[in-house]
Amino acid sequence: MIEIPNIVASMEHPGLFRTWFDGASWNGWKSIAKATNGLPMSPADVAFFKSVAGGREPPKRRPREIYVLGGRRAGKDSYTSGVAAHTAASFNPRGILRPGERAVVVCVAVDKDQGRIIWNYCRAFFERIKPFSAMVTRLAESDNIIELCNQVDVIVMSGARPAALRGRPILLAVLDECAHFQSGDGATSDSELHAAILPSMATIPQAQLIGISTPHRRDGLLFNQWRRYFGRDTDDVVVIQAASHVLNPSLDTRDRDRQLQEDPARAQAEWFALWRDDLVSFIDPATVDRAVVAGRIELPPSPGIQYTAGVDPSGGSSDSMTLAIAHADGERGILDLVREWKPPFSPDLVCREIAEICRRYGTTTVLGDNYGGEWPKERFRAHGIDYQLAGKSRSDLYLTLLPALNTPGRIELLDHKRLTAQLCGLERRTTRSGKDSVDHPSGGHDDVINAAAIALVGAALAPQGAAWGWLEYMRRECIKAGLDPDRLPNTDYDDVRAPAPDWGWRF
Repeated sequence: MIEIPNIVASMEHPGLFRTWFDGASWNGWKSIAKATNGLPMSPADVAFFKSVAGGREPPKRRPREIYVLGGRRAGKDSYTSGVAAHTAASFNPRGILRPGERAVVVCVAVDKDQGRIIWNYCRAFFERIKPFSAMVTRLAESDNIIELCNQVDVIVMSGARPAALRGRPILLAVLDECAHFQSGDGATSDSELHAAILPSMATIPQAQLIGISTPHRRDGLLFNQWRRYFGRDTDDVVVIQAASHVLNPSLDTRDRDRQLQEDPARAQAEWFALWRDDLVSFIDPATVDRAVVAGRIELPPSPGIQYTAGVDPSGGSSDSMTLAIAHADGERGILDLVREWKPPFSPDLVCREIAEICRRYGTTTVLGDNYGGEWPKERFRAHGIDYQLAGKSRSDLYLTLLPALNTPGRIELLDHKRLTAQLCGLERRTTRSGKDSVDHPSGGHDDVINAAAIALVGAALAPQGAAWGWLEYMRRECIKAGLDPDRLPNTDYDDVRAPAPDWGWRF
């Protein structure tokens, strides 16, 4: 063990972190570091902290959780990776860890690209700072792990996987871009990750959780913690919210100013760390849970049922190609099958497999979008399947599916993790024209739920003919008049004891 000064002194030490944190532009981060590590603060430090913490006073003790909502290029990754390296190297396991037990400093990134950024920062600290490099007993880039002689492992993970963190004592957990964790890629939600981390911190007195991100839509762990603790004088949780140029005064703001003109809502979130008012979750996860039939993975074809197949085509190099089959049972839409072919794959071979599955379900037609122009039509036609356009954009498909999902018992979904994760990850925004638009988040996917939406809408929710709209209108008029439209054909009109409009007709 070596004696390492506190985080702020280390940021100013020429033999430690000063190369990375030199200059006055880092003074704001140093004030935050003092407040969140119980270090002495000058009046200027206190004033800055209050300006980015909603006016609250600095905590009286070292907080357990810290959340930083910062704009792009504000230095979030640089600062937290430095904190991670300092925390790992300065930890003394005596009296805390049992023989053979190893503490974890874990950085959880939203994807592999973001994880690579954090890994490169952490590795540089332990390669270029001599006291730190002397502590390294193993550095495995393939596993993104640095093992130290003081019973600490520094790990960088891509994707929120709570199971990987259970059973290990956590010294520090950094959740990088945590506002984007709850995506449509099948990753576990940020709330489950948070719930898995906190018990693992319980046996280490100085353990901390740091969440950093640019704000996104108004839901999830980061939004809930911001709503609950921002500006409140609590000692266990600190929430910081600051624009890019506040945390990084040396930032060139020309790109920011141009983007403010082009897309104000996005620029307010990306540069000023403000929550997006134009972006909300498409559907409540609890609603999706109610629609899922637990344990139902797939339904086999059954004679006498008319099935509808939906596909989301792909060229085979980047996105998945997906198939969904559904049918109607009265007013219910039932999802029978979901298949996904992940890249790389041969589009022609996948089209052949889809054709074979469709024939098992007694259909020779698939519905899809206009992706790829004529090639999906040609490839499916070669295998005896007619490829037809769904007639709705994917956004309109989702908006058609939503009221049915909100009606208990109207839609039955399969117990399919990718399907439900992508559905819960959809985002709804109002465009400048005033129309609602639904799409997957940036960097996410919706290929599975898109095929399912095509199949379900085509099977059970699409209008059946030109008169469908008028029939639906009359049905609703009956309901408003106190009549049950499902009982009218078997009921003598004169016996109905409810007010009804006089249309001049008798049924």
